[in-house]
Amino acid sequence: MGGVCCRPTPVDFDGEVTLFHFVLLRCVGKGAFGKVRVVQHKQTRELYALKYINKAKCVKMKAVPNVIQERRLLEEIDHAFVVNLRYAFQDDENCFFVLDLMLGGDLRFVTPRPLVHLERLGSLDEEVVKFYVAQLSSAVQFLHENNIMHRQTTFFWTSGGNAHLTDFNIGLKFSDRKLMGVAGSMAYMAPEILTKRGYSYQIDWWSLGVCAYELIFWAITKDPLKWPEEAEKKCSRPGMQVLKGLLDRDPSRRFGCKSHGEGFQELRRHPWFKNIDWDTLESKEQTPPFVPDAKKANFDASHELEELLLEDNPLKAKTRKANQENFSPEMRQMEEQFTSYDFKKMQRRSYFPHNPQLISTATATSSGMASSRPSTPANDLRMENGVVINGNSIHDGDLDALRTERMMMTEKDYQ
Repeated sequence: MGGVCCRPTPVDFDGEVTLFHFVLLRCVGKGAFGKVRVVQHKQTRELYALKYINKAKCVKMKAVPNVIQERRLLEEIDHAFVVNLRYAFQDDENCFFVLDLMLGGDLRFVTPRPLVHLERLGSLDEEVVKFYVAQLSSAVQFLHENNIMHRQTTFFWTSGGNAHLTDFNIGLKFSDRKLMGVAGSMAYMAPEILTKRGYSYQIDWWSLGVCAYELIFWAITKDPLKWPEEAEKKCSRPGMQVLKGLLDRDPSRRFGCKSHGEGFQELRRHPWFKNIDWDTLESKEQTPPFVPDAKKANFDASHELEELLLEDNPLKAKTRKANQENFSPEMRQMEEQFTSYDFKKMQRRSYFPHNPQLISTATATSSGMASSRPSTPANDLRMENGVVINGNSIHDGDLDALRTERMMMTEKDYQ
């Protein structure tokens, strides 16, 4: 009698999403608690970025509320220029975020070590920067309409050259109360954070201004705001006016900060954006002025090499065996509150303000149901030479300490 062939267990695509639903491809990033890799859905053949966070490390570093809050915020968000959550689930070892895949890589940097595109280009043409500032300002305004503060301006490109806001690990809900906690990357912190006099959503417009400045001039100088020599050869006067407005040290005068969306409308009406058609911009009908070269390696290939040679516990799909009777309170909290999500089967919702179990460390206080925008699935993405990463916590291993500092929020965030 011949041997019995071992066949893989059939995947139940009608059931709750699990890691069995995905083909694991290359590893493209590493953060404080886990890694990021490209995956392909076995049924739809769509490509995504899988961010997975080790539960034990998360508990050890007291970051469980932060991970749960990021998971909940991402379910609420759906915008054309945001790296959107598509699936969420967990197994015995990891929590998983399945997100839109960004093929173009990371443009700017959060440490003295430049990331790929600015390192190659030095700076970007003013028209290119204006296009991305318009896209990111649309995303920032959407967040603020839903009482979400990003607290950093990290973005990635698709292969088509559109900018997408990512990295919500220190994002939070805001209300009329001022925050006091220091969070984010030092180079992008607004003055009101550093002076510890209290701050709110206005800090996101400052961060966008810093980002725009460095894209044109490479890196922002310390206060007071100074322009490099021959700055007008790189940036028009209207462009400088917008940068100066976004980098106003007084939040009441800063561009974008007027209440009820008037600040964003004021920004849209500025002469610098006179050639931006905002309707076609937000529907992604406009042709981006710069498209990253997908044939170049827009990520650190050492992550894949490390996964192949050094990882003693490589990621693979496993049947759950968890016994909650032996869980610590933190592990039980993660088990219960990092709930599954499937964007094809479930409507997006807000968990706030009714979030009592996170009240001690998460900072959500008010919000209604999020208004849903047209979804932005990665249906135009295919495996190409030089496939790169989605965002959301993709940094080199030597950034672990920085990532930990940025992800940790304290109970003193609010007065």
